[in-house]
Amino acid sequence: MKKTPIDYQTAQRVIESYQLNDFGNATIREVVAISNQLEKETQTEFIHMEMGVPGLPAAMIGVEAEIKALREGIASIYPNINGLDELKGQASRFVKAFINVDVKPEGCVPVTGSMQGTFASFLTCGQCVEGRNTILFIDPGFPVQKQQITVMGYHYESFDVYEYRGEKLRAKLESYLNTGRIAALIYSNPNNPAWFCLTDAELQIIGELSTRYDTIVIEDLAYFAMDFRKELGTPFQPPYQPSVANYTDYYVLQISGSKAFSYAGQRIGVTVIADKLYHRAYPGLVKRYGGGTFGTVYIHRVLYALSSGTSHSAQYALAALFKAASDGTFDFVSETKEYGRRAKRLKEIFTKYGFEIVYDHDLDEPIADGFYFTIRYPGMTGGELMKELIFYGISAISLSTTGSHQEGLRACTSFIKPHQYELLEERLRLFQLDQMKN
Repeated sequence: MKKTPIDYQTAQRVIESYQLNDFGNATIREVVAISNQLEKETQTEFIHMEMGVPGLPAAMIGVEAEIKALREGIASIYPNINGLDELKGQASRFVKAFINVDVKPEGCVPVTGSMQGTFASFLTCGQCVEGRNTILFIDPGFPVQKQQITVMGYHYESFDVYEYRGEKLRAKLESYLNTGRIAALIYSNPNNPAWFCLTDAELQIIGELSTRYDTIVIEDLAYFAMDFRKELGTPFQPPYQPSVANYTDYYVLQISGSKAFSYAGQRIGVTVIADKLYHRAYPGLVKRYGGGTFGTVYIHRVLYALSSGTSHSAQYALAALFKAASDGTFDFVSETKEYGRRAKRLKEIFTKYGFEIVYDHDLDEPIADGFYFTIRYPGMTGGELMKELIFYGISAISLSTTGSHQEGLRACTSFIKPHQYELLEERLRLFQLDQMKN
């Protein structure tokens, strides 16, 4: 019986109890549950790299603004479904300050995190034109977004952009859009999990083709301004966060408070709807709701049905954070650079013990260090590697669940504690020795 840091028989029993036909397809939450159960049963510390939860303290500017609002009695008042005026105005200003795009406050809509923002966006986009309810994923991407499509009964298509960067993206993307089935397309930038960043040239391709084929672009900016190779943190000065908003009039941006401001617990973000899209009336929406535009349906029909508004006090928090960032008094990018420092050190440790970085280049540049990175081990599939590392007290998720066609794992830097670098080295050394014996 193999001797591993996590008792082998105990780990096998716990894994088998989840009755997963293919461990490589385990969801993030299943991997978290397995690792937490094993940690509890064996009293052995796990190195958690499976879940993208912020690992920095919440920005105090937001905390103080929220406490002030609560003390002033805001908790007893339903929030306006359109959103707090102050937040809408500051969100519009934030987009101008850091993306250099003009969008009216009316199109900046508070949501209970980007998870709700994408769900409501998918739902609305799929109702605009009857019979067109397929969402295209430029993968790899966030696995739960495909689950959202399944929940609402829509269809999705996807392709791994790994082999289609640069100008090669044009023909690949057009092969999907010219079918007439695609209601909207989505991608994250920086990318979860690969951490590459689509360039302005690639975003221009996406913008031009989506306009030609009348397809709405949903841009997930959960990791806003986290391409640490560039100095993206100075408001109203280039370089700016790259965005498709520069290349099409029919976009929806998802800007989350979770990662940029470490404000995940309050479930707050904004959906930013382009001015022209906000005011566009679609035949499917008119037929279904008797009238309305994309923006008014999104707010007064879809969001109203989902949650009847977003946490009132959290809106005050996000408004304060957007204001301080745009004023230049809160350097949120410098705060999040800690993730880049962790990634650099973690990648050095993994590669020292025989691992390889899967997505190692961003076109002709080395991949940035940030919130996520990707690893593989020669001769093992992603599912095999994910399961094997569980026995060594290391948990991550398979790239196959993200829509990637590459074999390997997504590793998150956010939960890494200072003492765990040494612990990781020790466990990977044992892992490598055991692999050499096999």
